[in-house]
Amino acid sequence: MTTETIPARDHAQASDTASEIRTTEFLAAASALLGPKGFATDPDILAPWLTDWRGRYTGRALGLATPADTAQVAALVRLCGRHGVPIVPQGGNSGMCGGATPDASGHAVLINMRRMDAIRRIDRAGRQIECEAGVILQTLHEAVEREGLRFPLTLGGKGSATVGGLISTNAGGTQVLRHGCMRAQVLGLEAVLPDGSVLNQLVPLKKDNRGFDLKQLLIGSEGTLGVVTAATLRLEPAVAARAVLWAGVESIQAARALLLHAQDKADRALEGFEVVPRQSLDAVLAYLPTARAPLEGDHPWNVLIELVADASGADALPELAESLLVSAFEAGLVADATIAANEAQAEAFWWLRDSVAPAERAKGPAMQHDISVPVERMADFIDYASPLLEREFPGTTAVGFGHLGDGNIHFHVLAPAGVDALAWETGEGKAISRKVHDLVTAWGGSISAEHGIGQLKRDELQRLGDPAALHLLHAIKAALDPQGLFNPGKLV
Repeated sequence: MTTETIPARDHAQASDTASEIRTTEFLAAASALLGPKGFATDPDILAPWLTDWRGRYTGRALGLATPADTAQVAALVRLCGRHGVPIVPQGGNSGMCGGATPDASGHAVLINMRRMDAIRRIDRAGRQIECEAGVILQTLHEAVEREGLRFPLTLGGKGSATVGGLISTNAGGTQVLRHGCMRAQVLGLEAVLPDGSVLNQLVPLKKDNRGFDLKQLLIGSEGTLGVVTAATLRLEPAVAARAVLWAGVESIQAARALLLHAQDKADRALEGFEVVPRQSLDAVLAYLPTARAPLEGDHPWNVLIELVADASGADALPELAESLLVSAFEAGLVADATIAANEAQAEAFWWLRDSVAPAERAKGPAMQHDISVPVERMADFIDYASPLLEREFPGTTAVGFGHLGDGNIHFHVLAPAGVDALAWETGEGKAISRKVHDLVTAWGGSISAEHGIGQLKRDELQRLGDPAALHLLHAIKAALDPQGLFNPGKLV
């Protein structure tokens, strides 16, 4: 009796055929579930969603799902689970770490939330809004402003960033000093979990001791534990008046002293405190032909301060701003300063600050680090790390700018002039980032302050993260997503 051996080639062909059949079955089922408006496989439709905002990562996908409601999201998640199809949730695709970009395998399906953009209710008395994950941040701002309220989180990408994306990355921005990150704004949450069940904790309760705060587990999880479909967010009274100040100081230490002074004098009125070094301001002025420097002369560091007040404190705000500057001059904290004369000038000051990153990109390649250390140590960190890196990597320039008030500096190391961008970034640039992350960790900080981990920093998190914390991250991921289908290759 003889046994016929089936060639390995035939096994492979049979496996490929079976996989193609499963894929065809999945695509047909997804199309039937979501309809022509909710599921697309056309390469031209998929293309804009397959590359991250920075252009660092490009992947492939089976299709693009744009569900219309939570029930469709849940049904699609269950369908993906049955067919073993990975899921990559996506908001405005404006993330900085490749967290919403699929890998190159082409096995995943993108779930983009842009059709789920309903504002379900605004509770003016309770200062709350319930909205779906696809609501764009700028739309949210405009909706609550019409009710005499405001949502106290903003950032440069407000025209594309969505509520779901902000929640999944625990986004920060320029108002964290007073109001905290996105985590602090979320009162309730609705999300579809990896088994297709719907977690509904939209009703906010001041006191609730029924075990773990599950919504907090999902905030900042970057789509690895569930798909956020809706949220209840806290609101603040509308700003009735603001004062925007620009000051020149001699050092980052002087900027730190000015921060403490402003906190003491302005207290809750202090909403923003940003630092811009001279070389960054020079880059912005060269990048924006119509822009003007707020002050005469050059100053090693520039500080942008914003004070705000609601209706009850609006009349006193101009005097508060003037008093803050006068006392800062008397204390020798500033070399020169000015207060924006009107809203147009205030916006012009912020335009300078918000243009630092694009101005740097126009100059050439840089390794960009979104880091934090304890607030009280950030000035010391910049003074220590900047010259160290410039010595260790000759020809580079280390620049720190951004949110000094909350200990989150965007610490960029600019390449030497004339280098090949790709070669430098993948060679010396990687060594620079590793060094920066080592320094931040040694100083008790975080390698990701507000942009998330995504795929950009995943390996560095594994290298530098606290072993106990990493164990919990992996254990939670395995418990909630045993198939590993939710945003694979990101965060953990």
